[in-house]
Amino acid sequence: MRVVVAGSSGLIGTSLIASLRQGEHEVRRLVRRRPEAPDEHGWDPTAGELDEDALAGADAVVNLCGAGLADRRWSTERKELLVASRVRPTALLAEEVARRGVPVLVNGSAVGYYGDTGDRTVTESAPAGSGFLADLCRQWEAATSPAVDAGARVVRSRTGLVLAPSGGLLGSLKPLFSLMLGGRLGDGSQYMPWISLDDAVGALRFLVEQPDISGPVNLTGPAPVTNAEFTRELAAALGRPAPWAVPEFALRAALGQAADEALLAGQRAVPEKLDEHGYSFAHPALQAALSAALG
Repeated sequence: MRVVVAGSSGLIGTSLIASLRQGEHEVRRLVRRRPEAPDEHGWDPTAGELDEDALAGADAVVNLCGAGLADRRWSTERKELLVASRVRPTALLAEEVARRGVPVLVNGSAVGYYGDTGDRTVTESAPAGSGFLADLCRQWEAATSPAVDAGARVVRSRTGLVLAPSGGLLGSLKPLFSLMLGGRLGDGSQYMPWISLDDAVGALRFLVEQPDISGPVNLTGPAPVTNAEFTRELAAALGRPAPWAVPEFALRAALGQAADEALLAGQRAVPEKLDEHGYSFAHPALQAALSAALG
């Protein structure tokens, strides 16, 4: 297959490209700078511009664009960026997929779509939740409509917290735990729908290759845990105690609304569609995922 990848330099995109090429797929990368390699094609989502040759003959487009969600306060300007960095690229790619007749679009989304679901198990059939993050995800997913209307197979991958050897969630937590400053967030009861990097990449490739999967798909491991459980497992994996708890007021003071929706809220999301279609997880349990990520 000829696969076009947007967001190719990110945590997941870099590994996905390597996996696709190992599977003997041809990969084209969309880049916002001047193209420097034969597999690169330029685009500017803000201006609505895309290299005319980028999608020529493409069998699938994978869109992983989006600014970081929980790394700073959600000011008005930051919220606008979070929306624009997802909705504008998605709308442009969906329109081009429709115009070019590309048969497959696998588009990023997030489990934040469901809002805070407490301890209720959440599958892809659950409705959207409330709050800024849920609304962002609704807009993000709605931007794929031109491709859906044109008859493309559109998958909306609602990704959880990716556990990777470098960067991502563990990139932020490992230094704190190594200094024995790790601890649960608030009371630790919020669920964390984690997934290993290997499985995030494997599942995305699976979604590209499987012709009978469309609509929302939870990209999460099969066994989500609470923040308190995650904290204990990570501390054990690193051989460090984690006796502390970060009070809710401290998180709100540092991150405002982002703390409430991205850190103190959670989703007990499970990958029902991946299970139904026979995806085999490399790391179905948290302990194995942490071992793989931490080496």
